[in-house]
Amino acid sequence: MTDDSTQQRSEAFEDEIDLSEVFSVLWQSRLAIALITSLGAIFSVGYALSLPNIYESEVRLAPKIEGSQLSGLSSQFGGLAGLAGINIGGGEANKTEIALEILKSRGFFADYMYENAVVALMASTDWDSRSGELLIDEEIFDVTSRVWVGGKPSIQEAYAAFRGHVSIVEEQNTGIVDIKVKHFSPVVARDWVNLMLQSIEASQRERDVSEAQKSIAFLKRESEKTTLVSLKEVFANLIEEQTKKVVLADASEEYLFQVIEPPVVAELKVEPRRSFICILGTLLAGILSLVYVFLRLVFDKKVMRFGRAL
Repeated sequence: MTDDSTQQRSEAFEDEIDLSEVFSVLWQSRLAIALITSLGAIFSVGYALSLPNIYESEVRLAPKIEGSQLSGLSSQFGGLAGLAGINIGGGEANKTEIALEILKSRGFFADYMYENAVVALMASTDWDSRSGELLIDEEIFDVTSRVWVGGKPSIQEAYAAFRGHVSIVEEQNTGIVDIKVKHFSPVVARDWVNLMLQSIEASQRERDVSEAQKSIAFLKRESEKTTLVSLKEVFANLIEEQTKKVVLADASEEYLFQVIEPPVVAELKVEPRRSFICILGTLLAGILSLVYVFLRLVFDKKVMRFGRAL
């Protein structure tokens, strides 16, 4: 029993790694450590240099709020308008939130972005900073004949890729909206931001004008049916406000949002952080080399103990 406990203590002592032994092994393995770390640094630099510059274009927006007169009319005649299925305002914050959700939707991308963005999104590989032209992979898209070689990407495929380029953020306290687009072409990034903004403005304007015109037609029909003067005045007020909505929608270029900061062609890249990639890759390679040396030391001790046991 005593011999067994002595042997166990001896094996436990042998399993312990002395710091001086560790430093000795590290010194003996300095060439291997330097080689692995250098290879990691070289690989990191090569990888970082292979990544294209990514530029970001951003538009900053403030939601437009209708005047207090329309809000007053909403509180006065909202019940009657609701029975008629008519929206006379008062929900501008909700309208902004709906517009932002539409912007993020696949349906909006399919209707307004797909045809304009699919080549730059799915077939481009880089851009020429001097000419501003995109470099297209001819194995994916034939620029001369305007034909997709392997078949045109579906809307779902393009939408999944598009989401990785776009960020839409609304500040909860102020309602300020930031639409950001990243692409290796700063021109494409700027154009996509403009297209998104113009398209959501146009689509919401058309929808509201269409609803207002239907409401006007309905109100006129109902006004002609009634003989009560009080109801005719109510219908006249509702028709007037619906007409105002049509006029304001047609007259204003900024219908939903007021542009605080317009998008521009970025001159400075936002990605990649090449220095960070190089430092991180070198650090990971250095750690990997130390782990390799440590595991080899433990393995050698196990082999030596196994050899003695035999």
